Amino acid sequence: MASSSSSGLTFKLHPLVLLNISDHYTRVKSQATGADAGAGSSAGADSPPPPPRVFGCVIGVQRGRTVEIFNSFELLYDPSTHSLDRAFLEKKQELYKKVFPNFYILGWYSTGSDAQESDMNIHRALMDINESPLYVLLNPSINHSQKDLPITIYESELHIIDGIPQLIFAQASYTIETVEAERISVDHVAHLKPSDGGSAATQLAAHLTGTHSAIKMLNSRIRVLHHYLLAMQKGEIPCDNSLLRQVSSLLRRLPTIESEKFRDDFLMEYNDTLLVSYLAMFTNCSSTMNELVDKFNTAYERHSRRGGRTSFI
Repeated sequence: MASSSSSGLTFKLHPLVLLNISDHYTRVKSQATGADAGAGSSAGADSPPPPPRVFGCVIGVQRGRTVEIFNSFELLYDPSTHSLDRAFLEKKQELYKKVFPNFYILGWYSTGSDAQESDMNIHRALMDINESPLYVLLNPSINHSQKDLPITIYESELHIIDGIPQLIFAQASYTIETVEAERISVDHVAHLKPSDGGSAATQLAAHLTGTHSAIKMLNSRIRVLHHYLLAMQKGEIPCDNSLLRQVSSLLRRLPTIESEKFRDDFLMEYNDTLLVSYLAMFTNCSSTMNELVDKFNTAYERHSRRGGRTSFI
């Protein structure tokens, strides 16, 4: 049903769209799971229900041959008629037009592993808003071996099949486009704490694991570059002056760790760190001693009341 697109358009997708679709699917799935669990406790264990599908519109701008998808909003879907709530769509469109006057409805989104036959009905229903709407499909299933994003963008193309003109979905390529605010937001979401709060040790372990992975990746990249330069020095591969200039520029940015100034600064920072650690240890010991003295005075005061003695401390 899907082929490669031949329109020549360039699609740019912003991360906010991915977060919105993922959040929409997660909420609907959680609500459906909770409702099924309440009903299944009395009806008995049955086969798990199929994952729910969510629907919405994607908005953005088109400048010439470049289509940029900035945001999205949810839609109400009637599974019995395989249609969208038109009144709700027009109301949401009017509200978004007031907030984002330069954005237009570029198409719609849904979830699933592949485009279905019934999706074309929704696609045709949106053609009065956009003559050539887009279809953004998110695959919510987890595939650890997949490295690409589980997002597919489809265009509709008119093909002649068995002498009959038919609309089919054509898969289009896209790139991820971000702005500074989106990069900060995505980084914040990536570093959110777990729902149970998480202990300090768990958060520290996660941080150290990420740091270890980054250092390991950096080490592998340096090895590749080192082997490439050795092969170039031995004459096994041709010399690339442009690459050598880039490597030389990169090395000049690294701090010099063999100088006397670096050694003095390192020892000073190391001594300051040890001093702070010792002060923290002394403070902890003093606090423990104060608690011990308070407990001793309390216990000895009770004993002195019985025997008539005075406090020792």
